[in-house]
Amino acid sequence: MRFRSRGGDACRPGPSSPSLGGAGLADGAAGRRGGEGGAAAAAAAALSKARPSPRRRRSAEEAGKSGGTRRRAAMAQANFKLLVWFGLLNCLIVCGFAQQGGSNCIKVNAKSCADCIQAGPNCGWCKNISFLQDGESTSARCDDLEVLKTKGCPPDEIENPRGSQQMLKNKEVTNRVKGSSESLRQEDITQIQPQQVALKLRIGEPQTFSLKFKRAEDYPIDLYYLMDLSYSMKDDLENVKSLGTDLMTKMKDITSDFRIGFGSFVEKTVMPYISTTPAKLKNPCTGDLNCTSPFSYKNVLTLTGNGTLFNELVSKQHISGNLDSPEGGFDAIMQVAVCGEKIGWRKDVTRLLVFSTDAGFHFAGDGKLGGIVLPNDGQCHLDNNMYTMSHYYDYPSIAHLVQKLSDNNIQIIFAVTREFQPVYKELKNLIPKSAVGTLSSNSSNVIQLIIDAYNSLSSEVILENTKLPKEVTIEYKSFCKNGVNGTGDEGRKCSNISIGDEVKFEIKVTATQCPEKQLTEPIRIKPLGFTEEVEIKLEFICECECHKEGIADSPLCHNGTFECGACRCKSGRIGKHCECSMDEVNSEDMSGTCRAPNSTEICNNNGECICGQCVCKKRDNPNEIYSGQFCHCDNFNCDRSDGYICGGHGECKCRECECWQNYTGSACECPLDTTPCEAANGQICNGRGTCECGVCNCTDSKFQGPTCELCQTCVGVCMEHKDCVQCRAFAKGEKKNKCQEECSYFNMTLVDHRDKLPQPGDFDAQTHCKEKDIDDCWFYFTYSLESNKPIVHVVKIPECPTGPDIIPIVAGVVAGIVLIGLALLLIWKLLMIIHDRREFAKFEKEKMNAKWDAQENPIYKSPINNFKNPNYGRKAGL
Repeated sequence: MRFRSRGGDACRPGPSSPSLGGAGLADGAAGRRGGEGGAAAAAAAALSKARPSPRRRRSAEEAGKSGGTRRRAAMAQANFKLLVWFGLLNCLIVCGFAQQGGSNCIKVNAKSCADCIQAGPNCGWCKNISFLQDGESTSARCDDLEVLKTKGCPPDEIENPRGSQQMLKNKEVTNRVKGSSESLRQEDITQIQPQQVALKLRIGEPQTFSLKFKRAEDYPIDLYYLMDLSYSMKDDLENVKSLGTDLMTKMKDITSDFRIGFGSFVEKTVMPYISTTPAKLKNPCTGDLNCTSPFSYKNVLTLTGNGTLFNELVSKQHISGNLDSPEGGFDAIMQVAVCGEKIGWRKDVTRLLVFSTDAGFHFAGDGKLGGIVLPNDGQCHLDNNMYTMSHYYDYPSIAHLVQKLSDNNIQIIFAVTREFQPVYKELKNLIPKSAVGTLSSNSSNVIQLIIDAYNSLSSEVILENTKLPKEVTIEYKSFCKNGVNGTGDEGRKCSNISIGDEVKFEIKVTATQCPEKQLTEPIRIKPLGFTEEVEIKLEFICECECHKEGIADSPLCHNGTFECGACRCKSGRIGKHCECSMDEVNSEDMSGTCRAPNSTEICNNNGECICGQCVCKKRDNPNEIYSGQFCHCDNFNCDRSDGYICGGHGECKCRECECWQNYTGSACECPLDTTPCEAANGQICNGRGTCECGVCNCTDSKFQGPTCELCQTCVGVCMEHKDCVQCRAFAKGEKKNKCQEECSYFNMTLVDHRDKLPQPGDFDAQTHCKEKDIDDCWFYFTYSLESNKPIVHVVKIPECPTGPDIIPIVAGVVAGIVLIGLALLLIWKLLMIIHDRREFAKFEKEKMNAKWDAQENPIYKSPINNFKNPNYGRKAGL
């Protein structure tokens, strides 16, 4: 199978496709109808040489001679045709995709190689100087890679730069085990791999690399305890005073390098958050309570490994007070996050911030109640460990806090009372890598709360990246524990990770367009709450390699650079050789050279006149091309045959078919090969016609069919030789008296049984016959040729029908009549018995229902009347 793509049809069968040309159709017809008499025709032709007066006859028996073989051949050919059509369907699908891809590359109308490779990852640029045809624009050099090859562009002259990746720093993750003798510095512990990657990006072509994360054992932890010291937290402060040493002891089970710090907050020191009377500023509490002056935020203890010092300093703290219920904790969180040096945060550690309160919080906008309108600037304003700008800047917003906590790799734990659990759980959903724990009324469970929250936070890894340039997109895919995978937003994270577990992520970076200037700022990806990160350096492929070999002000280009096989014009210039300015494009003088002689149409309405030359239009199908000096030629308007341009056996050039070898005609529909006209006997059209365009044209009107083998009015071979075979083998029949004169033209052999007759393939042009003689007996014979001499094999004894045996037939009829009579009598007797029983049962029923006595006359009346004396039986004297 051969496929073309420059002609009007992208997929055509070549000359080896028998299902598409006349040859294939003729072969198919011959295969289907060959059993009807191809061999019989050869036998009749041989007989015409052996007899003085030949008669051409055929019969249905001839067709059966070789029908089985030809049917198998026809089925094989039908299967082959099915495979051919299946291949064509696949071709059309593949070419359809190729056209779609090529169309996308063509639609950008690329003027240079750079424009082309930015159109898509499948677009290539042919830099071969002689690639373009007359009338084709420079943009025709840009097309789908496969289409360029089919158009004749050498593969080594197709510009198709591809993206790549390089691992600049790829240190293995650390496998240190807690308690081991191995001593590592903090900066030597690696939990993420790789650390630095360089990507070369081509537009639309993604670059994918794997990122590995493993939680290191015995990883250092810095924990800062930030506590609400408003009056309602008085009993909580007592339990926190011993927190340092107790927490140190518990955390040794997790890490050997643990530090703790402490800070406190109350509220902004302006009305209406606190009372500003002198007495209340000194002691905001009522009665005899000794409270400290109100403040916004105080850093009591920078991070330290001395738990005893923590207990001492916290023991010296006193409760303060304010007026409203929400507290100013957001101010304190902001300062803890941004004042890294003053808080004492280390670089490569896990940073935890415990926020303990029993109230709600103020956020951005609430400062207006106190006349504070300036938004929080997110800067450190600690002076002597006190936040000094609370009266000047508003509370930070939640989004601002999220940003600063993320920038500084701080994971926050909200330790709040049960009353405010719902509020802080909603806040947790807005702050990645945060946790909420229920604080008892006196903070007695704070240590277990911190440990549980730490385990929860550290069991989840969430990747985040810095702000992406508008020209780049990133996709994540996670491969977590137990075969759990995620894509989209779920692809950024893995849960239920234990210490020492390793998870992987697949990062896909894609460039959507070339930047106006080369980006210098890398993209950074890191797990939330960790300081380690992956740095991705980007380089965009926006020019072809051949761009470096460009020749500025080349003689081939009047005002441009010759690069990649074409002229790249300067601004304001146009044309294949940059020979025109934009102002001259539509001038009348130039349009005149774009008209064909005796024509008023510019470029035959199939193109545009640019700089006095026709630039032909592009069609939606990239394989359909206008060409020529005046765009007067195309490769899709040639004559068609069987639905294909040039019958699928030629190439359409300038609206005329250029046929392949062995084909002719205006649509290349006529094969010159005579093989389809060959009959089974090897003759062309059985000698009864001529082969034209691969089809037999029968010269004798009696004959028809693919090889002139059919004759509806001719008698068959069996009928023709029946009488001669009968007279020579059995000495009877119509030719009995003149058998010697008319029936000596063949050699005859007698056989004992039908199985002894010659079988198919034993002789050429063999026919099996079954005929009836004058006695209605069947006799069998074969007629065949050997060296063009007729040979007849006859079964010695005909098969004659025998008469019926009368006695068994009569006996059977009589016996049947007797049996039928007996059966009828039995049925009648059975019916009578059933009837009698029903009548007797009816009589018995009526007898039981009778109401008169069978012993008396029903009309008899007794003459005796009885009367009773009324005084009979009374006592005397009454």
